[in-house]
Amino acid sequence: MHKSLCFALLAFAASLAAQPVTQLPYSPSLDLTSMDTSVQPCQDFYRYSCGNWTKQNPIPADQASWDVYGKLAFDNERLLWGILDRAAKGGAGRNESERKIGDFFQACMDEPSVEKAGTQPIDAAMQRIARIRSLADLSKAVTAGHADGTGSGTLFSISGDQDLEDSQSVIAFANRGALGLPDRDYYTKTDAKSVEIRAKYVAHVASVFELLGDAKSAAAAQAKQVMAIETELANSMLTRVEMRDPHKMLHKMDRRQFQALTPSFGWEGLFPALGIESAKLVNVTEPAFYQALEKALHVHKIEAWRAFLRWNLIRDASPYLSSVFVNSHFEFYSKYLRGVPQLQPRWRRCVRYTDRDLGELLGQVFVAQTFTPETKARTVAMTKEIELAMENDLKQLPWMGDETRKRALDKLHSIVNKVGYPDKWRDYSALSITAGDFGGNVLRASQFEDRRQLAKIGKPLDRGEWGMTPPTVNAYYNPQMNDINFPAGVLQPPLFDPKMDDAPNYGNTGATIGHELTHGFDDEGRQFDAQGNLKDWWTDKDAAEFERRAKCVSDQYSGYIAVGDIHINGKLTLGEDVADLGGTMLAYYAWKHTTEGQDLKAADGLTPDQRYFVGMAQWACGEVRPETKRERAITDPHSPLEYRINGVVSNMPEFAKAFGCKVGQPMVRENACRVW
Repeated sequence: MHKSLCFALLAFAASLAAQPVTQLPYSPSLDLTSMDTSVQPCQDFYRYSCGNWTKQNPIPADQASWDVYGKLAFDNERLLWGILDRAAKGGAGRNESERKIGDFFQACMDEPSVEKAGTQPIDAAMQRIARIRSLADLSKAVTAGHADGTGSGTLFSISGDQDLEDSQSVIAFANRGALGLPDRDYYTKTDAKSVEIRAKYVAHVASVFELLGDAKSAAAAQAKQVMAIETELANSMLTRVEMRDPHKMLHKMDRRQFQALTPSFGWEGLFPALGIESAKLVNVTEPAFYQALEKALHVHKIEAWRAFLRWNLIRDASPYLSSVFVNSHFEFYSKYLRGVPQLQPRWRRCVRYTDRDLGELLGQVFVAQTFTPETKARTVAMTKEIELAMENDLKQLPWMGDETRKRALDKLHSIVNKVGYPDKWRDYSALSITAGDFGGNVLRASQFEDRRQLAKIGKPLDRGEWGMTPPTVNAYYNPQMNDINFPAGVLQPPLFDPKMDDAPNYGNTGATIGHELTHGFDDEGRQFDAQGNLKDWWTDKDAAEFERRAKCVSDQYSGYIAVGDIHINGKLTLGEDVADLGGTMLAYYAWKHTTEGQDLKAADGLTPDQRYFVGMAQWACGEVRPETKRERAITDPHSPLEYRINGVVSNMPEFAKAFGCKVGQPMVRENACRVW
């Protein structure tokens, strides 16, 4: 049997065999069996550390990629599956939280009821669109969609967020609307593959209109109308690189000025419908988009706008409707665009939807079962050590002047560390969850979250809020909150391993902590001050030196190939690349300080320093499908996994010393980059 076919069958069998669990399986944070020691570490450290992991863990048939993070997320989801399965069967003895998560999950898993419902969850919204005969009707229909959860990203999105210049204030934000393709560049690039993708997209839109009952010719004509409108709007949008500059997203206006950008839309009806009539100030992130929308409202006929709104509605709702829509959505967005052969099993999709919509109810049970006080204490201590390492680094930086240094230290000392879960859990009492009504539950959850976010406008800022649910296998830095956040889900083996010594733990979780900390001082984060305000606190000389050092990193990564003949966009990935490098260095210094005076011994044939670096590399073990690599090269601010390791260690003399690497070998850059 061909090896690739064998791996595919194994992955398929593993997916079918998945069962809910009551505790997480154990994997060490430094796994010798994942290493490929036939590869020289100075030639390709990523393959040396991870070569056997990818051989032993082929990408499952229902995944676009598969890596250590993804595998842990899968294990977390199996645990959540068990929690939800018990809650769904709990009967009268359940408390209200258990009832909500159980009924939501049960309704999602009830495929016969979902099939029977068909498009019923969105039929009223479809009928509303069918009645549009004028721009005034269009405004009313779009407003209703934003208000009831069926179209909160249609044409535009309105949200409540921190004022970029006054982080204590929450104001209204007007953002651009959603597109059907993953990024505006899909509409503007002229290479053969982009042309092919657009043609496939138009065919997909037409096929979905046919599923809705439209004649073939009418469906094809409407798909072309959708593509024409989306292309015009896409051309007005900022690129992802431009959006990394927060100044380009700062355009505060009063309601009258905002109305003037798109006078043909009935904004006077939208604000009261969303419960934000009192919001007098709006930050319009992309005024050019709203001007293009005004033009498009008059260029395209009403029937074209009906097609556009129908497409937005069915595109967003398809994953929650009957199987013909689920499968059609999967065939284009996952199978064609990302190369995924197989739809994820129903249980996994339902777990994810429940975590998304009721994450802090579900997260309370997850935390109780997985996250010990000891793990939290060790993580908090590690975070403080890494912050101390950054403080020492800032005090000694030869390229930074005293004035900027003082402000940098103020910002560092103001960072809030959030570990595991929120101090105060979210209140879901206003969200109605009904057994057997999956589509309705999703729409009500969408409306609930939209209203919860909008209700923040004009209210005191809640700095205790989290942007990720506790089971999430990820972490983040928020420049306006000036906080670093590490959910319980990411603090599990093999990422954080209480059974393992400090070297791999600092290399893995420590480097992640350092990564998020460094985001406060990357090309975007450095523009915000200690209070989270967009404010220039750099001297011209120090800012110029930062830019020079950051350009070294950008140029380095722009030289790497992402897939085929497509290079990494080093300007898009700059913040993550700077954070990867800075975080690994900070964690290394913190580990050295923590273990100072200890007689550390070699283990498993690796010196303590080698254990640090292998532990650091093994968080990134994994592989990505070629189609997904292509998409990520356009949309993802992270570099491909192998460069997130090799690109970092090639700049670190500590790594070269640990493995005896010499100048001229691939893992040693002659002109190493360093920002922090």
